[in-house]
Formats: sequence, C-alpha cells, structure tokens
Amino acid sequence: MESISVVRGLRWRALAPALLGCLILACTASSGVALADGPRLEAGASAASVTVRMGDRGPAVKRIQRRLDLSADGVFGSQTKRAVRRFQRRRDMTVDGIVGPQTRRALRLRPFSRESVRSPDRSDDDGGDGGSSDVPAILQRIAECESGGDPTAVSSSGQYRGKYQFSRETWRRNGGSGDDPAAASEAEQDRVALKLYRAEGTDPWPTCGRQ
Repeated sequence: MESISVVRGLRWRALAPALLGCLILACTASSGVALADGPRLEAGASAASVTVRMGDRGPAVKRIQRRLDLSADGVFGSQTKRAVRRFQRRRDMTVDGIVGPQTRRALRLRPFSRESVRSPDRSDDDGGDGGSSDVPAILQRIAECESGGDPTAVSSSGQYRGKYQFSRETWRRNGGSGDDPAAASEAEQDRVALKLYRAEGTDPWPTCGRQ
C-alpha cells in the first residue's frame, strides 16, 4: 500500500503543472481575457508612445499614409499633415496634424516602435515636401489661418495665392520666382514668407497675424 501511495504522489507532482495550466486557461477564457489576441506592441516599442509628425520618415509614416489612403512614400510632408488634420477635424479631435496616441488609436494603428520613425534635425531644410523646418511658430499659425497650410491654395477672387496667400506683387517684390506663388514649392514659399516677416512683421497679414 505504501508503494502505491508513493507512485500516486509522484504522478500527481508530474501532472500538477499541466493541470494548473489548464485551470488558468479555463479561467481566462471564461472571463473574456485573451492571451494571444490582446494588444501587441511592435518589436522594439517602449512603454512611452512614439509620436509621428511633420518631417518624420520611415515605416510608421507609411502605415499612417496607407490608413489615410495616401501614396505611401514614408515621408511625413505637407500632404500627409493635411490628411491627418482632415481626419482629426472629422473626428472632433484636436487639429494639430500630429499623430500622437489619441490620433493613432482613432486610426486603429498599433503603437509605433522607435525604430520605425526617423526624425531629422528640425533645423535642416531639405527643400522637399515638408517645406522649411525653421519657420517660426507665428508663421506656421499664419499659414494655417490663411490657407490651412496648403501651398496650392488660391483665394476665391484669385488675388491671393499659396500657403501664405501672397499677392503676385508681394511675391515678386520679395524675391519669389515665377509669377504664381501657388505654383512655387512649399520651401520657397516658406523662405519668401520668412523674408517678408523679418522685414515687416505680421503687418502683411492684418487678420491672421493678430490671432
């Protein structure tokens, strides 16, 4: 009898971990807790949320662009920023054109890993889609007020054109190339606006410059 008890004890010790595992699985299933299907972070993601904004590049930007039905080139330029702002506006969110945790969740995207976002030096100006990255905050606000930040915007009268709603005369006087500000690159519009702002302050924008 003693030998049978010893054998039974050995069997119990061998089976106990498996039985315990089954009990845990049964409890989590009955309580609705998913073990394998819960939220997952991308490899390399930290607890801190990664924010994606103007000038950033990489796989995270491509994911955002695909979700917004844009061409996924992986560059967060002005077109992507406008699309993010439109999305935020439709969802009654803070309209800042930045994909932070709230906007990312609204886009139904998993958290971004740090490796999936490359943030260039903000002082660099590569002359690309992002425009000049050293534009003062006041000019960024003016552009947003004047045109929604759209370099191709044209007023209903046709008189004011581009991101900062230049008149053709003001554009030429401040060194803009060509005859149409709205046809110039965003980087050039930023440079002309900065030159105008340094010379005359916010006076060229009597309404938006005071907001």
